[in-house]
Amino acid sequence: MSKLKIDVGLVADVAERLGAHPFKGWFYGDSIGFEGLIAAAKILDDPKWVNFSHGFFRAWATRMTPFQPDDNTAPGHVMCDIVEQTGDVILRDAVLELGRHLRSRRKHGQVSITFEDTLRSLRQPYGGAGLSDFEQKQMENPGAGIWLDCMHFDAPFFAHLSRIDPEGGWARAAIDEILGYKPLLFSAETGLYRHYWLEDVNKSYIDGWGRGQGWALLGLLDVAHYVPATFAGVEAVKAEALALARRMLDYQLNDGNWHCMVHEPRSGPESSTAAFMATAFFRGIKMGLLPEAEFVEPAARAYEAMVANLDSKGNLLGVSAAVMSALVEEHYWHVPLNRIVPWGQGPVLTAIAAQASAQT
Repeated sequence: MSKLKIDVGLVADVAERLGAHPFKGWFYGDSIGFEGLIAAAKILDDPKWVNFSHGFFRAWATRMTPFQPDDNTAPGHVMCDIVEQTGDVILRDAVLELGRHLRSRRKHGQVSITFEDTLRSLRQPYGGAGLSDFEQKQMENPGAGIWLDCMHFDAPFFAHLSRIDPEGGWARAAIDEILGYKPLLFSAETGLYRHYWLEDVNKSYIDGWGRGQGWALLGLLDVAHYVPATFAGVEAVKAEALALARRMLDYQLNDGNWHCMVHEPRSGPESSTAAFMATAFFRGIKMGLLPEAEFVEPAARAYEAMVANLDSKGNLLGVSAAVMSALVEEHYWHVPLNRIVPWGQGPVLTAIAAQASAQT
């Protein structure tokens, strides 16, 4: 594997831009955002961002109840990392309480419901794409649903808790949760996961969202990493990760990027997918899960594309705003770009760390 040089100054700039984000605790992107800050601390050999994250987590721990609808987006996996690094008993108790709360939510099959009222995410489409009469009626009360993003939240958190609380049943919860998404969201036609599923119609929606595949693949890899290798179901998780990673190779563009909707050129460019995939590919290679001969070149191209998408101040350009969701694919083609957000800055830092780790 050819060694890619790390620009420490650029890492510091990316982390500073990320650390300036107005984190509120919690929202989509916090998981990869704080993971990126912890990665930056390691790359820079400076505890600044560990201390920043630890302080933020402790502040949350003092006011975490009553629990809120978006608490499933908490960076539970990263908080577990801080517990292991610091031995913080108060934070340990808080993450265990959060984990028990999240595990107790209503499920469909093996997967926790993301939104009991999906109007918290579903919106009228960007770009003026029209809805059918049926879809407009559906928007009045779309019911409950499950979202792809969550493959990066609950299951990796539970998997990491299995190391902190080995007798708590967390490994089983992690395996069941991560594998439970496939019957709901997987599209055999594209070989990818759809964005969401609605309970009232028992139907999944929207093929090929690139960043969504990143959430899914990183979640699968995290579960495979943290759950003991001999635990029942780990091999199935590894197989799913390998299959999804291989399918993403089929959609990678010559310049190392992916389309926003990876199967649809009309959806236009979007840069966070390359950062997610560089992270995932290098992590998978390091784990021995993704064959180096097959993935090292695509990983390097994704990494180089990511670097090319950075400006001189450490901003990852071309990242879409919070996508939310809609009933039609055209919505995703028109989400505003060039947002400086945790789901852009964070995976840049995790990709740099993963690339460096894969070389050792």
